[in-house]
Amino acid sequence: MIYLMMMIMFLTIMISNIIMFLSIIFSKKSFMDREKCSPFECGFDPKSLARIPFSLHFFLITIIFLIFDAEIALIFPIIYLFKTTNFIIWMKTNFFFMIILLLGVYHELNQNMIIWKK
Repeated sequence: MIYLMMMIMFLTIMISNIIMFLSIIFSKKSFMDREKCSPFECGFDPKSLARIPFSLHFFLITIIFLIFDAEIALIFPIIYLFKTTNFIIWMKTNFFFMIILLLGVYHELNQNMIIWKK
């Protein structure tokens, strides 16, 4: 029984190695592929120095986007809450949440974080 299990494991490993070896041989990949050498969506050159400076303002706008994106995901349960609770409770919850969002936008406008300047 053990001999049979060892034989099956050996055959499985050999077949998988043969398939991987054949895929390496017959693949049509080239190391100088145009897509791999071009910059990705970020616009940075992959062959240049990795520690080049970038705009801190761009980073802050990205963080603001992530925060508001998460807050928009929190708005969706408010729609479900409308169907399951009292209208007055729903209005209080919705009003409180929207005030927090508007205060956040007002604070970012006061800090000149949303206004893009070069």
